[in-house]
Amino acid sequence: MEKYNVTDQEREKVLSTYFKEGLEGPLSEFPSKEKRKFIVIQHLIKRFDPKEQYTEKEVNEVIKAVFHDFVTIRRYFIEYKFMSRSRDCSKYWLSN
Repeated sequence: MEKYNVTDQEREKVLSTYFKEGLEGPLSEFPSKEKRKFIVIQHLIKRFDPKEQYTEKEVNEVIKAVFHDFVTIRRYFIEYKFMSRSRDCSKYWLSN
């Protein structure tokens, strides 16, 4: 799924702006512009294994290692359809 037409150059610029300590480091702030949010969320979802299912707590822990506002990030994972969850929110997995 490609919601936005993002060039490699744009992606690199956005990621270097928000991941000041490198791509494996913490997120310095969450972007306010929609396209930048999408790029950041698209990068963060790579921290999850597509073969695994996660509890909400496990998803939160992965996000907390990168950014304090794990609720917002988790919501965008779902909103941008990078992640799906069970009706009762007990299980999360990467969307196809």
